[in-house]
Amino acid sequence: MGLDDPGTVAGATIFDRRYDAQVRTATFEWLNSQRSELGDVLPRTLLARGFEFGGKRIHVIGPQGIFKPASLRIPLSITTSPKGPYRDEFGPDGFLRYRYRESGPDHHENVGLRGAMLNGLPLVYFHGVLPGRYVAVWPVFVVGDSRDSRSFSIAVDDPANLGLSGVVGEGTRLRRKYVTVQTLRRLHQQSFRERVLEAYQHQCALCRLRRDELLDAAHIVPDREPEGVASVNNGLALCRLHHAAFDKFFVGVRPNYTIEVRRDVMVERDGPTLEHAIQGLDGEPIVLPKRRMDHPDAEALAKRYERFRERAKAS
Repeated sequence: MGLDDPGTVAGATIFDRRYDAQVRTATFEWLNSQRSELGDVLPRTLLARGFEFGGKRIHVIGPQGIFKPASLRIPLSITTSPKGPYRDEFGPDGFLRYRYRESGPDHHENVGLRGAMLNGLPLVYFHGVLPGRYVAVWPVFVVGDSRDSRSFSIAVDDPANLGLSGVVGEGTRLRRKYVTVQTLRRLHQQSFRERVLEAYQHQCALCRLRRDELLDAAHIVPDREPEGVASVNNGLALCRLHHAAFDKFFVGVRPNYTIEVRRDVMVERDGPTLEHAIQGLDGEPIVLPKRRMDHPDAEALAKRYERFRERAKAS
């Protein structure tokens, strides 16, 4: 990558837009390469270490929610943590509400985000799914500032439409609303998966397979229903085969945490996979999380098991 001499950008009185754009572009490229290699969820240690660019170390995340590397004058990233003060909230317009730094509207970090808004600069949004583990979303833009609610409005955009500056028209606003809503859904799904797999120690609750690439977080009560909340105790860590078998009611989980295989499936003859991977589970206990608070919810299991019994009668 080329690099113009940024001079003393950190202490300069003039905002060097060209250098700023180079650093942001390099950050997005670096994050994309890390995601390609490691997957969507990135460790904080990696993000805190950052990368080398033009002889400087560019850190992309810091201890505070609003972060600016030393070589930039305007923040590069914003972060929400599973247990921190910057939990994400979404307004009725579909945009992310990102709260001010608690010291007040004129805290230098809040002023920095206003600078990003006034200059139309893209940032990275780090969404904490577990302590020390984040999903990176970019580009995001500060599109509103409300002193009454002490928060900024943050819009996600499609990287294919990334522009480091320019006039934002109605078409852009509508696209960003759509992308923000879709991104929110994906983030919640990823967060649910990571928390469920962590609770089940990254193994299938039915067969104990330990390959993250082949593991899903299955809802006990489907997420399309009001009771189908994305909480760990409404989830089971299942491999792809057993997730499909659970969804299609080939197998069920009794409220006492034992597995039941549908009777018509038990008498079927179809080779070793069915015999060992499905039929062999009948009557076996599932793997349970270590923490009791993460165990499957009894009411959710009972509701799901009743549906399994109804399907078994009809088969």
